[in-house]
Amino acid sequence: MLRYAALMEIHPDHPDLEQLAAEGRVVAYFGYGSLVNPRTLRTKFLGIRRAEAAGWRRVWLPREANEAMSLLSVKRDEEAGVHGVVVYDLADHLPSVDEREAGYARRIVDLGRLTVERPPLRDIPVYIYEARPGAPSAEDRQSAILQSYLDAVMQGFRMLYGDDGLRRFVEETDGFETRLFADRNAPRYPRPVTLEEGEAEMFDRLVEARGVRPVLIR
Repeated sequence: MLRYAALMEIHPDHPDLEQLAAEGRVVAYFGYGSLVNPRTLRTKFLGIRRAEAAGWRRVWLPREANEAMSLLSVKRDEEAGVHGVVVYDLADHLPSVDEREAGYARRIVDLGRLTVERPPLRDIPVYIYEARPGAPSAEDRQSAILQSYLDAVMQGFRMLYGDDGLRRFVEETDGFETRLFADRNAPRYPRPVTLEEGEAEMFDRLVEARGVRPVLIR
């Protein structure tokens, strides 16, 4: 039995969400990385829901500013689907999100291909930040994955989707065949999480089966 609270209890909807939406002050975007873990959130969003978008596949990409390290993105794949969360946020915050996702292209998700759990709003545009066509993967560049960041992402998927959802994240994400910077004991990720009992061993076993090669950070 997972010892996690439900997402709705961790991040309740803003009481004025519907009114703000009626005033045109709300945007939504799809989160497929650290945003799935409520323990990493430092911003009070208006609402968050579990969701899945058809037509994309999650992939590890080299960082634009530092190709030695990698981050999660998504690429077009009509045969795939990516699970994560839809975040409802103030429209005024969108420029800062664009800045944070510099190097990725912001696209509108076809609402007909988006499944949102108990959506609080209807017919509001949902954005997703995708890799630019032809972008190399972390496997191509052997860009390292930061273990403290990966731990936060994997814990988030386990929290929201259970063990099956965690395995799906690992199995359906491209680019794991690269290096892993083992910084778990001295996290470099600015929003590290505390793992539950047995999670470290579970996470390591799953990603090592995908071909990641641990490298100690000195």
